[in-house]
Amino acid sequence: MACYSCASDGLVLAVRLTPKAVRDAVDGVGRLADGSEVALARVRALPAKGAANAALIDLLAKALKIPKRSVKIVGGAGARVKRIRIAGDTGSLSEKIDQWPRLS
Repeated sequence: MACYSCASDGLVLAVRLTPKAVRDAVDGVGRLADGSEVALARVRALPAKGAANAALIDLLAKALKIPKRSVKIVGGAGARVKRIRIAGDTGSLSEKIDQWPRLS
């Protein structure tokens, strides 16, 4: 099972975000306790006033080489596990995400 699902105009990506990290990075794809896959991301920003969410949008846009306007949080804005809608070519986006390392 992938950490994303295809939509008509792009993907919906499941992300587990860690704020207050040492650096901004997408570490790869891991599994939650329930077995579902999520992209693992960390940002330096604090989880206050939407700063960590904004940093996550910037990070994903850079990692996928797409404009920030193509990335939108659609679920879990106040939680660690978020659903992110990424507009664009499904094939290209899924190829990039599939290249992220799988972590145990």
